[in-house]
Formats: sequence, C-alpha cells, structure tokens
Amino acid sequence: MPENLQKNWLREFYQVVHTHKPHFMALHCQEFGGKNYEASMSHVDKFVKELLSSDAMKDYNRARVYLDENYKSQEHFTALGSFYFLHESLKNIYQFDFKAKKYKKVTGKEIYSDTLESTPMLEKEKFPQDYFPECKWSRKGFIRTRWCITDCAFDLVNIHLFHDASNLIAWETSPSVYSGIRHKALGYVLDRIIDQRFEKVSYFVFGDFNFRLDAKAVVETLCAKATMQTIRAADTNEVVKLIFRESDNDRKVMLQLEKKLFDYFNQDVFRDNNGTALLEFDRELSVFKDRLYELDISFPPSYPYSEDSSQGKQYMNTRCPAWCDRILMSHSAKELILKSENDEKIVIYDHIGPNVCMGDHKPVFLSFRIAAGAGKPIANVHKCCVVQ
Repeated sequence: MPENLQKNWLREFYQVVHTHKPHFMALHCQEFGGKNYEASMSHVDKFVKELLSSDAMKDYNRARVYLDENYKSQEHFTALGSFYFLHESLKNIYQFDFKAKKYKKVTGKEIYSDTLESTPMLEKEKFPQDYFPECKWSRKGFIRTRWCITDCAFDLVNIHLFHDASNLIAWETSPSVYSGIRHKALGYVLDRIIDQRFEKVSYFVFGDFNFRLDAKAVVETLCAKATMQTIRAADTNEVVKLIFRESDNDRKVMLQLEKKLFDYFNQDVFRDNNGTALLEFDRELSVFKDRLYELDISFPPSYPYSEDSSQGKQYMNTRCPAWCDRILMSHSAKELILKSENDEKIVIYDHIGPNVCMGDHKPVFLSFRIAAGAGKPIANVHKCCVVQ
C-alpha cells in the first residue's frame, strides 16, 4: 500500500473505530501485500506497526494478528491477513486452540506471520488446486479463528474467492462459469467449518467473495435497445470485443466489452441510490440462503474503484461494478445480534471511505452489539471458562 493510500485508508478506518467504539474488532484483509508480494512486504510491516501502535487504537490492550506471508509456498500461500483487537474494558475473552480443543484466555499482543502453518489458534486452507479456474494457482483460500466472549462462542472466517478472469466469458452464460466456481469454493468452506471435528458454533464469514452481478442479465438490461457488434481476432476468429450501440441517436456507443474492459457510458447507474437498481442481478448468494444470512445492502458496489487518489468515487472501466466485499453469517449468528429495543440503529452494515480512494475495493463493515447472555442457553457446552 503506497504511502498516501495507506494514510487515507487508516484515517478512514480510525474514523469508523472512533464512531462505533467496538469492544471486539475483527479486520480481515485479502491480497495482503498486493500482487507484487516480495516488493511490498516492507509496506505490510509498516502498516501492522502503525495499526498496533497508533493513538486511535490505544485502548485496545490485546491483539492477535495473523499474516500469511509465506509467499514462497505454492500450495499454502493465501495472502490473507486477519487482525483482532480487544478493548481494555472487555473482560474474559478466550480464543480456541484447535489442537488442544480448549479455549485459552487472550492476553497481550501477538503477531504470527511465517508460523501460520504451525499455530494451533487458527485453521488455514488454500482451495484444492482442481478448484482453480485455468489451473493457475493464485492465492485463494480462508483462515478461521474461534472466539468466546461472555459465554458466547463464534467462528470468524476470512475468505477470498475466485475472480472473473474475462468479462467476455462471464457474459456468455447465466449464471456464469465463474459464479459456479465460487459457489463450489464457498460450499467447501461452509462444509469445513461445520464438520464433525469441533462442536458447532455460530459463524461470520467475511472478506472478498468476488461475487459479481449476473453479467448477461445486466448487459441485456443496460443495453436493451442497443445493437451489438462483434469483433473477432483475425488469426483465431475468437471474439475479442463486443460493442453495443444505440439504434438511433447517431448510433452512440453505450457499452464496450473486452476481456478486461467494461466501459459503460453512464457510471451513475452504479452510484445513484447506491446502485440499488442493480441489486436484483446480485444472485450468487441465493444458492446459500438456507445456510447464510446477510443484512440489507445499502452501499454502492464495493469494486472496482479507480486507484487514482483524486478519484475517490470513480469506478475503473475494467469490470462491471459489483458487491464483491461482504459480511455473511450463519442463521444462528443472526440471532446473536441485538435487535434494537427502540428505533436507534444499533446494527450498521456499510462501506468505509465513500469519498476517498481506498484502493480498488472499498472496505465494508458491520457494527452490532451482542445481546447480554445471547449464548447462555448453550454456555455449558462451550466450556468457555477453561483457563489455560
């Protein structure tokens, strides 16, 4: 993360912390260190130091940081970073040891980076190689930790699912081949976290799901009255570009589509009213409605924003804007979240830095209170009070 971007990012993040004053805070990052990992490692270390020592975070006297920095390992590297901060006022918080199958009291601040494979305090997995589209091993996988606060136990899963490699391929079928691959990978994660090895607890899964809008349906809607021109490569005859023009109006170009180009003439459609008109094309989660719950989305698509620092609200013309970054939960986790007694908004699901360049993704956050005694009915099962 270059200097000025990191400054922006942290300022906006601290602002959210200051506004909501959480007692327990989880921050999940993906592609930590960026695509050019070896060159970026110094930025990562700086970011972590700044976060742990900043004035804005001084009341968080315990922290756990898990960074997958093992970029030399093809079969393990996920580039995920999971940060957990505990406010000094929070008493009795425990973290689960997956090897010993016991909860341990959380004290002090600890950073784990090159030792993630051996720490028993988390489960980390990269997706099996046959899940990867085009058989290219990238950095997709998940990290899971388990926590217990005042008798209430829950899993927090940092996840990064597969992206769309080509707009042209995404456009061919509905749902797209890529959405099928994400569906398979997310199912894999959910099966892992509720398998028989450990008792079942509520869970929150959040990160970059790379969920995309149904490209075929979006294009057909945005360009309903347009005519389509197909451009093929001279040598291979494969389609390299689609151009949608208005039938009248001097045949104005509405949309140009290439492998990595999605150039629609009017970006406001993605921003007006937070892009709500496009939510009907956000369909990838519907397959999981029996297993996952999400609060209503009231923020614009979180990706792909311009990385030009003066263009905080502008989307890049590379992909159709979509809600890639999400916070999902099990139905039992939904029950833990305090329903507001009166009308004040206690549960907030929103994005960070709406007017500022935060990189190509806008971070998304969920702020809520857990009802006192929410985990009580099953507290005796959790053995949360085991102190190691």
